[in-house]
Amino acid sequence: MGLWARITRVFRASTGAALDKIENPELVLQQTIRDMRDRIPELNNSVAQVMATERLLQKNKENLDKQVIDLDSKIKAAVKMGRDDIATAYIGQLQQAQVDAERTSAQLELATAASANALKARDNYVLNMKKRTAEAMQLISAAKQAKLQEQLAQTMEGFNIGDDASTFNEMREKIERRVAAAEAKLQLGTSSVDSQMADIEREAMDIQLQDKLLAYKQQMGLLGAAPATDSKQIAGTSADEAEVLEQVLVNETEDAAGSN
Repeated sequence: MGLWARITRVFRASTGAALDKIENPELVLQQTIRDMRDRIPELNNSVAQVMATERLLQKNKENLDKQVIDLDSKIKAAVKMGRDDIATAYIGQLQQAQVDAERTSAQLELATAASANALKARDNYVLNMKKRTAEAMQLISAAKQAKLQEQLAQTMEGFNIGDDASTFNEMREKIERRVAAAEAKLQLGTSSVDSQMADIEREAMDIQLQDKLLAYKQQMGLLGAAPATDSKQIAGTSADEAEVLEQVLVNETEDAAGSN
């Protein structure tokens, strides 16, 4: 292998490798889709020109057919009037019109076929473009997914789970110590002397209320005959409390009598 051939091969290989690195498949596919879409107006213009030619030939064919009919009528009228010279001139025009009509008919057939083929080609192109666009979108999505997976793989390569695991264990131990300390403080607070004294005071208040309730029931005769006690004292209550209780009972009795 010659020196120039080797240099050319190295250059091509280096260029190809560089292009592979800078070439973005996603951008290339997007540009391809744009190029295909940009060709649609050009195709529509070409199809429109072919269809315009077909319609123009159709108009010419119709005009020639009318001209043939008109010349035929004029020839008959001239012959009827004995004007053979005029009839002969009209016959010459009629023959030329018939030739033009036949040629136009042949051109019209070709134009009609060309118009149909152009429409079919345009429709096939649009269909193929839609198919290619769908495939390109799938490829673009796959390219994005591959890019994300590559980034994730690079992240996982530099991720040392052992270091983070030790950090998690250390933080878990600190939190558990704080929780245990908080629970101990709560237990000490609920079992303190002040808490016990508050419980004793609530119990004493309940006993006093029960004693007063029992005194009311004894005074009202709901518990049978009450033991002999001082008239100023009722069920262990003071003289002032007994007077208050007696006054309350009197008022209730008067109210009951008034209501009856």
